[in-house]
Amino acid sequence: MATAPFHVYDTTLRDGAQQEGMNLSVADKLAIAPLLDELGVGFIEGGWPGAIPKDTEFFRRAAKELELSNAVLAAFGSTRRAGTRAWDDPQVRALLDSEAPVVTLVAKSDVRHVERALRTTPDEGLAMISDTVRFLVGEGRRVVVDAEHFFDGYRDDPAYTRSAVATAFEAGAEVVALCDTNGGMLPDWVTDVVGELRTALDLPHGRDALPGDPLLGMHAHNDSGCAVANTLAAVEAGCAHVQGTVNGYGERTGNVDLVAVVANLALKRGLPTLAGDGLADSTRIAHAVAEITNIAPYTRQPYVGSSAFAHKAGLHASAIKIDPDLYQHIDPTAVGNDMRMLVSDMAGRASVELKGRELGFDLAGQGELLTRVTNRVKDAEAQGYTFDAADASFELILREELTGRRPAYFQVESWRAIVETTGGRTGGVPDADRRDAEALAEATVKLHAGGERIVVTGEGNGPVNALDQALRHALTRVYPTIEKFELVDFKVRIMDAEHGTDATTRVLVETTDGHHTWSTVGVGPNIIEAAWEALIDAHVYGLLHADVAPR
Repeated sequence: MATAPFHVYDTTLRDGAQQEGMNLSVADKLAIAPLLDELGVGFIEGGWPGAIPKDTEFFRRAAKELELSNAVLAAFGSTRRAGTRAWDDPQVRALLDSEAPVVTLVAKSDVRHVERALRTTPDEGLAMISDTVRFLVGEGRRVVVDAEHFFDGYRDDPAYTRSAVATAFEAGAEVVALCDTNGGMLPDWVTDVVGELRTALDLPHGRDALPGDPLLGMHAHNDSGCAVANTLAAVEAGCAHVQGTVNGYGERTGNVDLVAVVANLALKRGLPTLAGDGLADSTRIAHAVAEITNIAPYTRQPYVGSSAFAHKAGLHASAIKIDPDLYQHIDPTAVGNDMRMLVSDMAGRASVELKGRELGFDLAGQGELLTRVTNRVKDAEAQGYTFDAADASFELILREELTGRRPAYFQVESWRAIVETTGGRTGGVPDADRRDAEALAEATVKLHAGGERIVVTGEGNGPVNALDQALRHALTRVYPTIEKFELVDFKVRIMDAEHGTDATTRVLVETTDGHHTWSTVGVGPNIIEAAWEALIDAHVYGLLHADVAPR
């Protein structure tokens, strides 16, 4: 297979961008493309020039601004319209004007779509494929044909669907990607269909293909939850070109997650997929793309999710302490990820020891300490705390048990929060005047720091925000580095909802100093008390890791 061609084709910028809630600007696409190139994909599908003005602009700017090392740009478009000539079709001309070296054509391979959607004859459907491919190849473009609705079409009328694929190859297409457009296939169905197609058209298996041989590809959607499995099945059956999107972006349930596919092929099958060391950077790149799309990374995403190699059960931790491979299917560093230990009520001493090592503390041989920390964590979680996503609060517990005390940056004397509303709803639907009513929150914090008593009042758009402002202003007088701290996320969980408004509340707070982010947890009889505890931990942890000495 080392000498055989194998294509990894990314369509994040086009098919992935069709995801609900995603709206990529030209600048976003120009920022994502270099990341995809760094990942090591061979093709980056940039969009549909001529049909979408934003994509036309992307290709215009990409020709001048992008310098790709591993990938080539592909412009996506359609075969010529029925009853026209390819060179007269403005959509086809726009593909040439994009200056992309590769053109990917979507072509109807399901005769039902030809007759009902295109409203033309089966013969004209094949002519549309042949004419457009020949024209673009004659203009010096490499052509990929996406056989739309291929698998559904094959199950309905295999003869016509085979003819569509054969026509594309005869006209000069380099690759025909078999599309599970509706995402409804199962792996064994894919295996059977690809095998039958290769036999009928006398096509080489992907592992035996030589440069210049026609290649079959796979384009899978995840509507049945089988996109990765279907893509792997297609490769096993003979495909040598895989299409997908970073993080599995795409309409409905998404396209196949390209990183999961290439990681499986490279690490489990030994197939060369990505150029260079891109796989080792895949976690960082997947998260960087997520930042640009403004869609939060999925923590349980295979390979690159923050929970992909996170271990919680004490039994697992005991085994991992001896040999990490006992509970991990690969070395996480192969994809740029890392093992994480989650400390919870399921934790044993091994979990605490490994978590301590992750945080930079060598706890080996300190059995009594490990027992104290383990018991304290279990008792706290029984009260509603969670340390799975609050490493900073756990570290403060660990340090307290190690030294016998918490860092004494300040001593809180008292605090209070008040919410005042002028006007407002008295029942029913508010009238216009009452809708304009404003709720004002004010908090007062009294504390001792730096040898002085400090009293500060803060205002905010709610009691927690007001407390955060007051605490921040009070401490900044003594510890100026706190000016860099910013609360970036705030999550509330009602622990025993059957008690209604009297329920125990858990709050998770995420704070950043512009370089690092940390999470803390608080639990209380109401949201304000729980948030206050989390805020206190956040400031103590931030000062500690800024190497600020208590005053």
